Amino acid sequence: MRLDRCLANAGFGSRTEVKELIRRGQVTVAGQPVRDAGFDISDELAKTVAVSGESVLVRRHIHLMLHKPAGLVTALEDRHLRTIAELVPVQLWQRGLFPVGRLDRDTTGLLILTTDGTLGHRLASPRWEVWKTYEVTVEGAPFSEADVVAFAEGLNLQDGLVCQPAKLEPHSDYQADLTIHEGKFHQVKRMMLSTGRTVTALHRRSVGNLVLDEQLAPGTWRELSEAEIAGLYGLVELEIQDASH
Repeated sequence: MRLDRCLANAGFGSRTEVKELIRRGQVTVAGQPVRDAGFDISDELAKTVAVSGESVLVRRHIHLMLHKPAGLVTALEDRHLRTIAELVPVQLWQRGLFPVGRLDRDTTGLLILTTDGTLGHRLASPRWEVWKTYEVTVEGAPFSEADVVAFAEGLNLQDGLVCQPAKLEPHSDYQADLTIHEGKFHQVKRMMLSTGRTVTALHRRSVGNLVLDEQLAPGTWRELSEAEIAGLYGLVELEIQDASH
């Protein structure tokens, strides 16, 4: 990885700002000043990078947890609608950050953002069967034990969609947790509609072993902890590529 990218990923500013730090000789690698922004940093050398004598935590990738609010589309730009891009600093998007999957405009909850394309692809791919849990509020027919069985067997929707088995856990007549490992277009809403219900609120609480932080207010984000990152990589059988210390 280039030295300027290492420092940008570590939060020392934009690529332009970190290049200025490098030019001024404030950056050292293995104790020696390096003035070449394109200097290649190996995993071993990453442990020796410092800025003005301060040791640097070098990350190859950025991983964020975003609490998506209602009213925004899961896209980086849209000609007519507000997007999640406004919630995260532009310099992070410039580093290649992207959302893993998507949530409908009116759906709230956990959205993972990452710069690791392989991780994002596997988390979103049906092949890896990453379970996602949604809190669903409906109107129409009240939930029953028969619904639990029907969802567990896999629904065949009138529009032709054949759903894989899902886990329905009712909490009241009109509220339930629904856990699925697919992500077809409007799938949860279509599943509920096929059983005589209209979704009035939909909130994603977890993706795999990652649960939305209850302290995270709608519209805000935070970086994933090392344990959370390790959990996601392990879930889809990948080795963590971050070089850190």
